[in-house]
Amino acid sequence: MCFLLAVVKFSPPRLTHVIPYIGRVTAVTSLGDEVFIARSRSQRVEVYDANTCSFQRCITIPGPRDSWQLYGLAACAHYQCLYASDWTKDRIYRVELIDGNAVKKWSVAPYGGPIGLSVNKAHNVVVACTGANKVLEYTTHGTLVREISLHDAVTKPWHAVQLSTGDYVVSQHIMSPGAVSIVGAYGQLVRHYRPSDLSGLRQMKCPTSLAVTKNDDILVAYAYNNRILSLNSSLGSAHELVLPVDGGNGIERPRGLCLDESRGRLYIGEGWGQCRVLVFDDVLL
Repeated sequence: MCFLLAVVKFSPPRLTHVIPYIGRVTAVTSLGDEVFIARSRSQRVEVYDANTCSFQRCITIPGPRDSWQLYGLAACAHYQCLYASDWTKDRIYRVELIDGNAVKKWSVAPYGGPIGLSVNKAHNVVVACTGANKVLEYTTHGTLVREISLHDAVTKPWHAVQLSTGDYVVSQHIMSPGAVSIVGAYGQLVRHYRPSDLSGLRQMKCPTSLAVTKNDDILVAYAYNNRILSLNSSLGSAHELVLPVDGGNGIERPRGLCLDESRGRLYIGEGWGQCRVLVFDDVLL
């Protein structure tokens, strides 16, 4: 009896769209058929159509036009709202996407330095405060429900995302190799990513944005290495995503990172060089 072994080949990710330079990208997120982009020193959030990646409109965060640094974006499907963090003014902004883009704000003082944002399963917004070395959790209306003081080994948090276990994966914008940790609900260190000499990834430094799959696999944008790594939920293994970019110009200083699993799509915003948003389809993790 003869058996035939079927070999399934997966296509590599494809660069399908490029959103061109307007300014240095600091954050990218998506919700439904819309993509939201924040750029350095701008109080406007650009909105693009997720199907065509064509520009649709801008959302303006009200206030004086001085020293704006919207470093984090997160979208919530439950409340149909967009959150943005202003690092210089220590504020979080909430934008009603179905109510004329009405904006509410609240302060994170005295903690300071809000950067990365995410939304957890309780539909609360999770804020990484690099100035205070804390992770904060707020309700959608700005009520503080949890303050997590991070372990001494976890410093300068850039982004924090809650996993299905209740723990948090945290990226640390420091020069230490790896600089990605998982902490518990009280800030205790659970695991730390330590690149192996054998992996060829030992010099990975300064992670910024994170993206987490439904299975708790983790994507990390390493700004100083121009790479995106995929880590498993235990941080025990890692590999680099091969993301072809036409024309020989690779990814430059990735800052914004957004995974849309429903489309098999990854958005990568560049904080340097051409300052594009690169859109990859057929991303299988």
